[in-house]
Amino acid sequence: MTPTRRSFLLLPVLGLVPNRTQSKISLPERIPVTRLLLGGDVMLSRYVGALARQREDPAWPLREVADLFASADIAFVNLEAPFSDRGRKVETGMVFKAEPEMIEALRVAGIDIVSTANNHARDCGRYGVQFTLDWLQRNGIETVGSAQTAELAHQGTILERNQVGFGFLAYTYDQSNGNHADYDDRVATMDLDEMVEDVQKLRQRCDVVIISMHAGTEYLQKPNAQQRQFAHAAIDAGATIVVGHHPHVTQPVEVYGKGVIFYSLGNLAFDQSQRKETQRGWIADVRFIGKRLAGYGVIPVDIVRTVPKVAQAF
Repeated sequence: MTPTRRSFLLLPVLGLVPNRTQSKISLPERIPVTRLLLGGDVMLSRYVGALARQREDPAWPLREVADLFASADIAFVNLEAPFSDRGRKVETGMVFKAEPEMIEALRVAGIDIVSTANNHARDCGRYGVQFTLDWLQRNGIETVGSAQTAELAHQGTILERNQVGFGFLAYTYDQSNGNHADYDDRVATMDLDEMVEDVQKLRQRCDVVIISMHAGTEYLQKPNAQQRQFAHAAIDAGATIVVGHHPHVTQPVEVYGKGVIFYSLGNLAFDQSQRKETQRGWIADVRFIGKRLAGYGVIPVDIVRTVPKVAQAF
């Protein structure tokens, strides 16, 4: 399914009637409703960082959507560049490094948890992996997809909201971007058998499992075989939501089994101005009544000079 620009679907849970608007949702009284907003690729390096420094405002990249994310019970994005306090500022090239002060963008937007499992996770080497984990923790932001040890990376992260445990796992198709010959097992990569086992174990510790999948073909608006196989296996294993990143363009949403797959949300804060498609993205808007999926949709964003803004036509 390809969502319309105002797409929001309420599933027939607890007798709810489908409603295609986000602002007039009728839900049963006294049943906790939890809203998750899941964003796309956030890259706080290169031209994004340079523009923020020009404005002397490290929070600038996410200020326009800060109130929206703050309205969620859980706000999640894919962090596409490691933080590091070593080396020169990066303003060009394909090896990313976010300056420590750029954490303010995530803080202002009230981001609760980020995926650190992607092909740029090791752009600042082993030091960058560790610094990123430590820096996010010091600033009150949870991580998933990389951790102090391989065991912890596959254990997942649980956030409790409204007495419901939401467990997150994250995986990437590649962890080196061609820059490393070795392997860092602190970054979780896409192995079907490992993922299925991780989901089953995490499902015993929480109520809802959400998977971040960093995979796909860049700029292709359809999911490839690896994405489909991995996402279907995740739902079959017990996940409810699979959210995808990496193609830098949006890809379709699929209802599969008892879950929903957002194959690619595209960019959120990024400096790819070479294509119209890379300057548009989606924020997945997912609602739960207790631990049951109640509705889902997308909020379109336009990216103007690296800054996401809710699309005017929305």
